[in-house]
Amino acid sequence: MPSYGNKGNFYRPSMFGGFEFFPPVIKWLMLTNAAVFVVLGLGGQLFTLGGLPLRYFFNYYLGLMPLNHGFYPWQLITYQFMHADFWHLLFNMLFGLWMFGMEVEHTWGSRKFLIYYLMCGVFAGVTQLLLAPILEPSSIVDQFGGAIPTIGASGAVYGVLLAFGMLFPDRYIFIYFLLPVKAKYFVAGLILIGVFSIGGAGNIANLAHLGGALAGYIFLLYDTRKFPFQHTVDRLQWWVNSKTTPSQNIGHEDVSEAKVFDINESTKNPEQQSAQMQIDEILDKISRGGYQSLTEEEKKILFEVSKKLN
Repeated sequence: MPSYGNKGNFYRPSMFGGFEFFPPVIKWLMLTNAAVFVVLGLGGQLFTLGGLPLRYFFNYYLGLMPLNHGFYPWQLITYQFMHADFWHLLFNMLFGLWMFGMEVEHTWGSRKFLIYYLMCGVFAGVTQLLLAPILEPSSIVDQFGGAIPTIGASGAVYGVLLAFGMLFPDRYIFIYFLLPVKAKYFVAGLILIGVFSIGGAGNIANLAHLGGALAGYIFLLYDTRKFPFQHTVDRLQWWVNSKTTPSQNIGHEDVSEAKVFDINESTKNPEQQSAQMQIDEILDKISRGGYQSLTEEEKKILFEVSKKLN
Protein backbone atom coordinates (compact mmCIF):
# COMPACT_ATOMS: atom_id res chain seq x y z
CA MET A 1 0.00 0.00 0.00
CA PRO A 2 1.78 3.18 -1.12
CA SER A 3 1.87 6.64 0.42
CA TYR A 4 3.94 9.56 -0.75
CA GLY A 5 5.57 12.66 0.61
CA ASN A 6 7.77 15.70 0.09
CA LYS A 7 9.95 17.54 2.52
CA GLY A 8 12.49 18.34 -0.05
CA ASN A 9 11.38 15.21 -1.85
CA PHE A 10 8.76 14.28 0.74
CA TYR A 11 5.28 15.69 0.36
CA ARG A 12 2.26 15.90 2.64
CA PRO A 13 -0.77 17.69 1.15
CA SER A 14 -2.61 20.15 3.33
CA MET A 15 -6.38 20.48 3.64
CA PHE A 16 -6.01 24.25 3.97
CA GLY A 17 -4.97 27.04 1.63
CA GLY A 18 -5.08 26.82 -2.15
CA PHE A 19 -4.31 23.11 -2.36
CA GLU A 20 -7.64 21.28 -2.21
CA PHE A 21 -7.69 17.89 -0.56
CA PHE A 22 -10.27 16.73 -3.11
CA PRO A 23 -9.89 18.73 -6.35
CA PRO A 24 -13.10 18.96 -8.45
CA VAL A 25 -12.58 16.28 -11.10
CA ILE A 26 -11.19 13.70 -8.70
CA LYS A 27 -14.00 14.39 -6.23
CA TRP A 28 -16.70 13.88 -8.86
CA LEU A 29 -14.98 10.85 -10.37
CA MET A 30 -14.86 9.23 -6.94
CA LEU A 31 -18.48 10.09 -6.18
CA THR A 32 -19.66 8.92 -9.62
CA ASN A 33 -17.81 5.61 -9.41
CA ALA A 34 -19.14 5.01 -5.88
CA ALA A 35 -22.71 5.86 -6.95
CA VAL A 36 -22.52 3.57 -10.00
CA PHE A 37 -21.16 0.77 -7.81
CA VAL A 38 -24.05 1.09 -5.35
CA VAL A 39 -26.78 1.46 -7.97
CA LEU A 40 -25.58 -1.34 -10.23
CA GLY A 41 -24.73 -3.56 -7.29
CA LEU A 42 -28.08 -3.23 -5.54
CA GLY A 43 -30.12 -3.18 -8.74
CA GLY A 44 -28.22 -6.07 -10.22
CA GLN A 45 -28.81 -8.23 -7.15
CA LEU A 46 -32.38 -7.28 -6.26
CA PHE A 47 -34.04 -7.19 -9.67
CA THR A 48 -34.30 -9.67 -12.51
CA LEU A 49 -35.27 -9.52 -16.17
CA GLY A 50 -36.38 -12.64 -18.02
CA GLY A 51 -35.25 -14.75 -15.11
CA LEU A 52 -31.73 -13.29 -15.15
CA PRO A 53 -30.36 -10.81 -12.58
CA LEU A 54 -29.96 -7.28 -13.91
CA ARG A 55 -26.24 -7.54 -13.14
CA TYR A 56 -25.91 -9.72 -16.23
CA PHE A 57 -27.41 -7.03 -18.47
CA PHE A 58 -25.37 -4.25 -16.83
CA ASN A 59 -22.16 -6.15 -17.50
CA TYR A 60 -23.18 -7.02 -21.06
CA TYR A 61 -24.24 -3.53 -22.16
CA LEU A 62 -22.02 -1.30 -19.99
CA GLY A 63 -18.90 -3.41 -19.47
CA LEU A 64 -16.31 -3.59 -22.25
CA MET A 65 -17.26 -6.70 -24.21
CA PRO A 66 -14.77 -8.32 -26.63
CA LEU A 67 -15.09 -7.60 -30.33
CA ASN A 68 -17.73 -9.83 -31.96
CA HIS A 69 -19.09 -10.68 -28.50
CA GLY A 70 -21.42 -7.78 -27.85
CA PHE A 71 -19.11 -4.76 -28.13
CA TYR A 72 -20.72 -1.30 -28.40
CA PRO A 73 -18.69 1.94 -28.80
CA TRP A 74 -20.11 3.59 -25.66
CA GLN A 75 -18.60 0.79 -23.59
CA LEU A 76 -15.17 2.45 -23.96
CA ILE A 77 -16.49 5.09 -21.53
CA THR A 78 -18.98 3.20 -19.38
CA TYR A 79 -16.64 0.33 -18.47
CA GLN A 80 -14.38 2.82 -16.69
CA PHE A 81 -17.09 3.48 -14.08
CA MET A 82 -17.84 -0.15 -13.21
CA HIS A 83 -16.04 -2.25 -10.59
CA ALA A 84 -16.19 -5.91 -9.66
CA ASP A 85 -16.26 -5.46 -5.86
CA PHE A 86 -15.65 -2.99 -3.06
CA TRP A 87 -11.87 -3.60 -2.92
CA HIS A 88 -11.53 -3.11 -6.68
CA LEU A 89 -13.31 0.24 -6.31
CA LEU A 90 -11.35 1.27 -3.20
CA PHE A 91 -7.89 0.63 -4.64
CA ASN A 92 -8.65 2.34 -7.95
CA MET A 93 -10.25 5.42 -6.41
CA LEU A 94 -8.31 5.90 -3.17
CA PHE A 95 -4.86 4.38 -3.66
CA GLY A 96 -4.71 5.18 -7.36
CA LEU A 97 -6.80 8.14 -8.51
CA TRP A 98 -6.85 10.23 -5.33
CA MET A 99 -3.38 9.57 -3.95
CA PHE A 100 -1.54 10.14 -7.22
CA GLY A 101 -3.99 12.22 -9.22
CA MET A 102 -4.56 14.98 -6.67
CA GLU A 103 -1.33 16.84 -7.40
CA VAL A 104 -1.53 16.13 -11.13
CA GLU A 105 -4.95 17.83 -11.32
CA HIS A 106 -3.66 20.79 -9.31
CA THR A 107 -0.68 21.08 -11.66
CA TRP A 108 -2.64 20.79 -14.91
CA GLY A 109 -6.05 22.14 -14.03
CA SER A 110 -9.33 20.24 -13.94
CA ARG A 111 -10.24 20.36 -17.64
CA LYS A 112 -6.91 19.02 -18.87
CA PHE A 113 -6.85 16.35 -16.17
CA LEU A 114 -10.35 15.09 -17.05
CA ILE A 115 -9.50 14.88 -20.77
CA TYR A 116 -6.29 13.02 -19.92
CA TYR A 117 -8.02 10.59 -17.55
CA LEU A 118 -10.81 9.65 -19.97
CA MET A 119 -8.38 9.45 -22.91
CA CYS A 120 -6.16 7.00 -21.02
CA GLY A 121 -9.22 4.92 -20.15
CA VAL A 122 -10.43 4.84 -23.76
CA PHE A 123 -6.97 3.93 -25.09
CA ALA A 124 -6.70 1.21 -22.45
CA GLY A 125 -10.02 -0.20 -23.67
CA VAL A 126 -8.92 -0.13 -27.30
CA THR A 127 -5.69 -1.92 -26.38
CA GLN A 128 -7.68 -4.61 -24.59
CA LEU A 129 -10.03 -5.03 -27.55
CA LEU A 130 -7.27 -5.36 -30.15
CA LEU A 131 -4.49 -7.22 -28.36
CA ALA A 132 -6.19 -9.36 -25.72
CA PRO A 133 -7.57 -11.90 -28.25
CA ILE A 134 -3.96 -12.55 -29.33
CA LEU A 135 -1.89 -12.12 -26.16
CA GLU A 136 -4.33 -12.63 -23.30
CA PRO A 137 -7.33 -14.68 -24.48
CA SER A 138 -8.06 -15.93 -20.97
CA SER A 139 -8.97 -12.38 -19.92
CA ILE A 140 -11.82 -12.09 -22.43
CA VAL A 141 -13.20 -15.64 -22.88
CA ASP A 142 -13.72 -18.23 -20.13
CA GLN A 143 -13.10 -21.97 -20.40
CA PHE A 144 -16.63 -22.52 -21.66
CA GLY A 145 -16.30 -19.97 -24.46
CA GLY A 146 -18.32 -17.29 -22.70
CA ALA A 147 -17.26 -13.66 -23.15
CA ILE A 148 -15.79 -11.88 -20.11
CA PRO A 149 -16.46 -8.13 -19.91
CA THR A 150 -13.61 -5.86 -18.88
CA ILE A 151 -14.61 -3.42 -16.13
CA GLY A 152 -12.83 -0.91 -13.93
CA ALA A 153 -10.90 2.35 -14.01
CA SER A 154 -7.50 0.67 -13.77
CA GLY A 155 -6.41 1.64 -17.30
CA ALA A 156 -7.14 5.33 -16.65
CA VAL A 157 -5.53 5.09 -13.19
CA TYR A 158 -2.34 3.67 -14.74
CA GLY A 159 -2.28 6.76 -16.93
CA VAL A 160 -2.53 8.91 -13.78
CA LEU A 161 0.31 6.94 -12.17
CA LEU A 162 2.44 7.46 -15.27
CA ALA A 163 1.73 11.21 -15.21
CA PHE A 164 2.71 11.45 -11.55
CA GLY A 165 5.91 9.52 -12.18
CA MET A 166 6.91 11.78 -15.07
CA LEU A 167 5.91 15.06 -13.43
CA PHE A 168 7.44 14.25 -10.05
CA PRO A 169 10.05 11.56 -10.77
CA ASP A 170 12.05 12.06 -7.57
CA ARG A 171 9.05 12.17 -5.23
CA TYR A 172 9.24 9.31 -2.74
CA ILE A 173 6.51 6.67 -2.57
CA PHE A 174 6.30 4.70 0.66
CA ILE A 175 5.47 1.04 0.02
CA TYR A 176 3.30 -0.12 2.93
CA PHE A 177 4.17 3.24 4.54
CA LEU A 178 7.70 1.98 5.28
CA LEU A 179 9.89 1.43 2.22
CA PRO A 180 10.73 4.68 0.31
CA VAL A 181 10.97 4.36 -3.47
CA LYS A 182 11.20 7.22 -5.96
CA ALA A 183 8.09 7.68 -8.08
CA LYS A 184 9.90 7.00 -11.35
CA TYR A 185 11.08 3.60 -10.11
CA PHE A 186 7.74 2.77 -8.51
CA VAL A 187 5.83 3.44 -11.75
CA ALA A 188 8.45 1.67 -13.88
CA GLY A 189 8.18 -1.34 -11.57
CA LEU A 190 4.40 -1.49 -11.92
CA ILE A 191 4.69 -1.35 -15.71
CA LEU A 192 7.32 -4.10 -15.76
CA ILE A 193 5.12 -6.29 -13.57
CA GLY A 194 2.29 -5.72 -16.05
CA VAL A 195 4.50 -6.65 -18.98
CA PHE A 196 5.70 -9.88 -17.37
CA SER A 197 2.15 -10.75 -16.31
CA ILE A 198 0.78 -10.77 -19.88
CA GLY A 199 -0.65 -14.16 -20.72
CA GLY A 200 -0.56 -15.35 -17.11
CA ALA A 201 -3.31 -17.14 -15.24
CA GLY A 202 -6.33 -15.18 -14.08
CA ASN A 203 -8.60 -12.66 -15.71
CA ILE A 204 -6.66 -9.46 -14.96
CA ALA A 205 -6.62 -7.16 -17.99
CA ASN A 206 -2.89 -6.44 -17.97
CA LEU A 207 -3.01 -5.09 -21.52
CA ALA A 208 -5.58 -2.48 -20.52
CA HIS A 209 -3.28 -1.31 -17.71
CA LEU A 210 -0.34 -1.03 -20.10
CA GLY A 211 -2.49 0.66 -22.73
CA GLY A 212 -3.50 3.36 -20.26
CA ALA A 213 0.13 3.94 -19.28
CA LEU A 214 1.22 4.09 -22.94
CA ALA A 215 -1.50 6.63 -23.74
CA GLY A 216 -0.31 8.77 -20.84
CA TYR A 217 3.31 8.54 -21.99
CA ILE A 218 2.44 9.65 -25.53
CA PHE A 219 0.28 12.50 -24.20
CA LEU A 220 3.05 13.76 -21.92
CA LEU A 221 5.66 13.55 -24.68
CA TYR A 222 3.45 15.67 -26.93
CA ASP A 223 2.47 18.04 -24.11
CA THR A 224 6.11 18.71 -23.21
CA ARG A 225 7.04 18.96 -26.90
CA LYS A 226 9.37 15.96 -26.70
CA PHE A 227 7.36 13.84 -29.12
CA PRO A 228 9.39 12.34 -31.99
CA PHE A 229 8.93 14.35 -35.20
CA GLN A 230 7.38 17.16 -33.12
CA HIS A 231 8.23 19.72 -35.82
CA THR A 232 6.41 17.65 -38.45
CA VAL A 233 3.39 17.31 -36.17
CA ASP A 234 3.35 21.09 -35.59
CA ARG A 235 3.50 21.80 -39.33
CA LEU A 236 0.70 19.33 -40.01
CA GLN A 237 -1.42 20.92 -37.29
CA TRP A 238 -0.74 24.38 -38.75
CA TRP A 239 -1.73 23.16 -42.23
CA VAL A 240 -4.99 21.65 -40.92
CA ASN A 241 -5.80 24.84 -39.02
CA SER A 242 -5.12 26.96 -42.10
CA LYS A 243 -7.55 24.83 -44.11
CA THR A 244 -10.31 24.67 -41.51
CA THR A 245 -10.19 28.26 -40.20
CA PRO A 246 -12.09 30.64 -42.49
CA SER A 247 -9.98 33.49 -43.79
CA GLN A 248 -11.08 37.02 -42.99
CA ASN A 249 -11.00 39.56 -45.80
CA ILE A 250 -10.32 42.96 -44.30
CA GLY A 251 -11.59 45.84 -46.42
CA HIS A 252 -9.69 49.07 -46.93
CA GLU A 253 -12.10 50.96 -44.69
CA ASP A 254 -11.21 48.63 -41.78
CA VAL A 255 -7.52 49.51 -41.90
CA SER A 256 -6.48 51.92 -39.17
CA GLU A 257 -3.19 53.59 -38.49
CA ALA A 258 -0.66 51.06 -37.22
CA LYS A 259 1.30 51.75 -34.09
CA VAL A 260 4.89 50.52 -34.27
CA PHE A 261 6.75 49.80 -31.07
CA ASP A 262 10.47 49.26 -30.91
CA ILE A 263 11.21 47.09 -27.88
CA ASN A 264 14.85 48.12 -28.01
CA GLU A 265 13.98 51.79 -27.79
CA SER A 266 15.62 53.19 -24.64
CA THR A 267 12.69 55.52 -23.93
CA LYS A 268 10.17 52.63 -23.74
CA ASN A 269 8.98 51.88 -20.21
CA PRO A 270 9.43 48.34 -18.79
CA GLU A 271 5.69 47.65 -18.76
CA GLN A 272 5.42 48.20 -22.52
CA GLN A 273 8.48 46.01 -23.15
CA SER A 274 7.02 43.19 -21.07
CA ALA A 275 3.66 43.52 -22.83
CA GLN A 276 5.29 43.41 -26.25
CA MET A 277 7.26 40.31 -25.33
CA GLN A 278 4.05 38.57 -24.22
CA ILE A 279 2.35 39.52 -27.48
CA ASP A 280 5.31 38.22 -29.52
CA GLU A 281 5.27 34.83 -27.75
CA ILE A 282 1.53 34.43 -28.24
CA LEU A 283 1.71 35.50 -31.90
CA ASP A 284 4.45 32.91 -32.47
CA LYS A 285 2.14 30.25 -31.03
CA ILE A 286 -0.70 31.44 -33.30
CA SER A 287 1.58 31.17 -36.34
CA ARG A 288 2.40 27.57 -35.40
CA GLY A 289 -1.03 26.26 -34.43
CA GLY A 290 -3.65 28.91 -35.18
CA TYR A 291 -5.71 31.04 -32.78
CA GLN A 292 -7.59 28.01 -31.49
CA SER A 293 -4.34 26.56 -30.12
CA LEU A 294 -4.25 29.29 -27.47
CA THR A 295 -5.38 28.56 -23.95
CA GLU A 296 -8.12 30.68 -22.40
CA GLU A 297 -5.49 32.44 -20.29
CA GLU A 298 -3.40 33.26 -23.37
CA LYS A 299 -6.47 34.62 -25.19
CA LYS A 300 -7.19 36.83 -22.20
CA ILE A 301 -3.58 38.03 -22.05
CA LEU A 302 -3.65 38.79 -25.79
CA PHE A 303 -6.80 40.85 -25.37
CA GLU A 304 -5.61 42.74 -22.28
CA VAL A 305 -2.08 43.40 -23.54
CA SER A 306 -3.30 44.54 -26.95
CA LYS A 307 -5.49 47.13 -25.20
CA LYS A 308 -2.46 48.41 -23.28
CA LEU A 309 -0.35 48.64 -26.43
CA ASN A 310 -3.07 50.52 -28.24
